[in-house]
Amino acid sequence: MSASAAVETESQPSIDVDSDVVIETRNLGKIYRDFWGRKKVAALKSLDIEVKKGEIFGLLGPNGSGKSTTIKLIQGLLFPTSGRAFVFGKDARDVTKNERIGYLPEESYLYKFLNAEETLDFYARLFDMPAGERKERSDRLIRMVGLHQARRRQLREYSKGMTRRIGLAQALVNEPDLLILDEPTTGMDPIGSREMKDLIIKLRDEGKTILLCSHQLADVQDVCDRVAILHQGELRELGRVDSLLKVRDVTEVHATGISDETKEKIAELIRNDGGQVVSMDNPTTTMEELFLDIVQDNRPGSRPTAN
Repeated sequence: MSASAAVETESQPSIDVDSDVVIETRNLGKIYRDFWGRKKVAALKSLDIEVKKGEIFGLLGPNGSGKSTTIKLIQGLLFPTSGRAFVFGKDARDVTKNERIGYLPEESYLYKFLNAEETLDFYARLFDMPAGERKERSDRLIRMVGLHQARRRQLREYSKGMTRRIGLAQALVNEPDLLILDEPTTGMDPIGSREMKDLIIKLRDEGKTILLCSHQLADVQDVCDRVAILHQGELRELGRVDSLLKVRDVTEVHATGISDETKEKIAELIRNDGGQVVSMDNPTTTMEELFLDIVQDNRPGSRPTAN
């Protein structure tokens, strides 16, 4: 880090935040400029989100929506143009927070001539772990991600799905409290994808907080507790997955043991007729349909103009 960057980081002290909030952004914005300092693109505009301890938070958006910029700002790899980002109550530019973070990028840049054991041992050394702890942790992580039979194969022989698995193990080598996962199921077959999603849920249940960025909308729907949908650098939707997918203006009634005539009656008449109301709730759409509706509604010219 340069001297000027260090001074800027020191001028941004930590703040008191809710202990249950792991990531917080306040009016966070980023403008990329050209060589002459002229505004090139506003990649992120006034983002306000909170990621709470022990949840899986999904970050969605089409290409160019600001997802990657948001992740880089949270990690302190970029400086914001406006607003601030906090991780564990510290300014995102405070490098000490990184000891508690594990990161799986969209493309894992690993040493292809190393095998799985050597890879995890190498990264564990960066955290000054003693030899015994490195060996125990590497063995446990390799088994957890299902690579124990390929532990001594060089990574250059791994498939894309296997590379994602060892990448996740590498992200977990420091026992992080926060996991940032960028497209974790890329290149995996349906079985591998399901196993990866089950593992992500298991990690959440063990107390880890997970920020997940993915284009696989079914994956997000399967594992995320809450989601934020970005489009053209702006936050378009934020909330719990089960709540966002409800179709509010339609009600479904599922019943058993009733006649065709009774099916047309309201729930009270069903009960009076001796039938059983199995469920009565709002039906849900899918994450894919919600995502496409939001993006299409916010495209230029998609909304009618006043006469």
